[in-house]
Amino acid sequence: MNTIQTFNELHHAEEPLFLGNAWDLLSALTLEKAGFKAIGTTSWGIANSLGYADGELINFDRHLAVIKTIAKNINIPVSADIEAGYSEDTNMIIENVLRTAEVGVAGINIEDSKKKTHGLKSISQHASLLEKIRLELDHRGFKDFFINARTDTYLQKENPLPETMERARAYLESGASGIFVPGIKEDMDIKELTMSVSAPVNILSLPVVTNYNHLKELGVRRFSFGNALSDIVIAYLEKKAGELLEHRDTFCLYETKL
Repeated sequence: MNTIQTFNELHHAEEPLFLGNAWDLLSALTLEKAGFKAIGTTSWGIANSLGYADGELINFDRHLAVIKTIAKNINIPVSADIEAGYSEDTNMIIENVLRTAEVGVAGINIEDSKKKTHGLKSISQHASLLEKIRLELDHRGFKDFFINARTDTYLQKENPLPETMERARAYLESGASGIFVPGIKEDMDIKELTMSVSAPVNILSLPVVTNYNHLKELGVRRFSFGNALSDIVIAYLEKKAGELLEHRDTFCLYETKL
């Protein structure tokens, strides 16, 4: 069984997939050592580690280099967060997806947000892109490569559920493997979504959405924490750096164990 097949099976196993989100090789190796069965990269975390904000502000080659380093050095499946594809040109987005697949990952997240302006791509526009991506992946030998179609309706719309379900159906018909809905948090909405979508639904952790077992009961098949772990690691680093400079004493490095 290859990595792509393994990753697909994790979405249909008895237990939902709890995906660890990494931003560099050390974080990926740590998550693997802890026992996570698969890793998703976090574009936010990768951008921060390179001194940038999220939002496709770094060169795609630099972003891909981090993904490649992770994929080549761990033994569990990796899903790559490539935001909206790092281009507004369809052919370039498809090329970036293929380049990502070629470094050894088992899947991608790709979102329907616009990057240079606010708003979402039209349903037909994004569905067409997903269809072309799937055709090219199949043609290049990446059959069943996991396309996690992210929709940002809950981050940008006032009444997001109806449009979320409409987009989910259109994206799945166009070749997506699963649906990722960051920002959704109400139990009723999550339950209605999972009952209406005939594919794995991925939910993002929020301060009010944290419990894996509860989400399992609502029908969620994949749960991830995005940039939350990288944020807390950075916050800890900043805190300790400040203490070192303030007190001129390294005692704070030894007073507690992580």
